[in-house]
Amino acid sequence: MKIDCKHVWHHISAYIDGDVDALLRAEIDRHLEHCEICSAILDSTRNIVVLVADGRIFEIPTGYSERLHERLDAAMAEG
Repeated sequence: MKIDCKHVWHHISAYIDGDVDALLRAEIDRHLEHCEICSAILDSTRNIVVLVADGRIFEIPTGYSERLHERLDAAMAEG
């Protein structure tokens, strides 16, 4: 079985969780050896999982949301 990037992207979560069969894992491993894009996606996805699982809560400064929306609105009006 020869897989491409789309196959890797489709199975990336299961791959990280260890929920793919041995044959598919071996094919993904082979693909990752030479595909920098998929390797970067794997690393990024792992980082997101770590951040989400962290459980810390950050307080957003008062007025941040309003300032953010104002900046986004201004940027949209310019573009």
